[in-house]
Amino acid sequence: MSAEIERAVQLLRQGELVAFPTETVYGLGADARNPAAVAKIFAVKGRPADHPVIVHLPDASYLDRWARDISPAARAVAGKFWPGPLTLILKRHPDVPDIVTGGQDTVGLRVPNHPLALELLKAFGGGIAAPSANKYGHISPTTAQHVRDDLGDAVALVLDGGPCPVGIESTILDMSTDRTTVLRPGMLSGFDIGLFLGRMPAEAVNTNSVKTPGSHLAHYAPRTPLLLVPEDTVAIAIRTALGKRQRIAVLAPYPAPIEHPLIVVWQVAPADEAEYARALYATLRTLDDAGCDLIVVQRPPWPALIDRLTRASAGSGA
Repeated sequence: MSAEIERAVQLLRQGELVAFPTETVYGLGADARNPAAVAKIFAVKGRPADHPVIVHLPDASYLDRWARDISPAARAVAGKFWPGPLTLILKRHPDVPDIVTGGQDTVGLRVPNHPLALELLKAFGGGIAAPSANKYGHISPTTAQHVRDDLGDAVALVLDGGPCPVGIESTILDMSTDRTTVLRPGMLSGFDIGLFLGRMPAEAVNTNSVKTPGSHLAHYAPRTPLLLVPEDTVAIAIRTALGKRQRIAVLAPYPAPIEHPLIVVWQVAPADEAEYARALYATLRTLDDAGCDLIVVQRPPWPALIDRLTRASAGSGA
């Protein structure tokens, strides 16, 4: 065990907060069995008390310590896709603290696919509650510096594992009932899950439910108002903003067609879904820091990224 991991484990056992990388985003971790420690997560993030947090596990063998009435299908999905960017919603074990679940009868569990996260979890030997390591509703962190910028000294230790290779939050799959439902899309698609199960999961209808992390309509938002527009109205949105003398930043999959003093930054979006996801939150932070009045984003074609940008738009007040 490295000295840094040993220190992180000691801090967690003392009830302190430790931020650590996963393949999706950086998590703000606390001992999930310690309600007082988990309460610090809510205080530091400014997170609503009824909003559950995901418990990260060392491996799938820990499932029965945190969940009950686990179906054979849920065990099979865990065995197939863990470690990986998938959170399973299952019936909670009676010993799971209420603060972890937001008082609900279910709990969100996952095994992250990141070497540093797995080293920490195995050394800790238990569940670590860890929502994204940023202020509630704001842009998720995908580097250690993002965590330090957002939370500063409120975190006892930030483990630096470099940029997160996936870049957006995990797919959330509800398998707590007979009906398998995707509650939050991610880079692991419902189609891939359906191919494995032999049946397609349902899509969540109530996207503003508090049953899962990141499900509020307004989330992942920059401070600067963000306008998400389809391809055929990007030019209209830009002309309208320029007509109002607004300084703008643009994210679109092609270079700027014109130069204009009020177009402060124009970021060319990747054409590949995985590359787009990996860069998304860092790009939004760059655009947010450009000192503009408005961020204009051309809507990408991929469901998980549309979900994040739609919530970012709602949360930014554009």
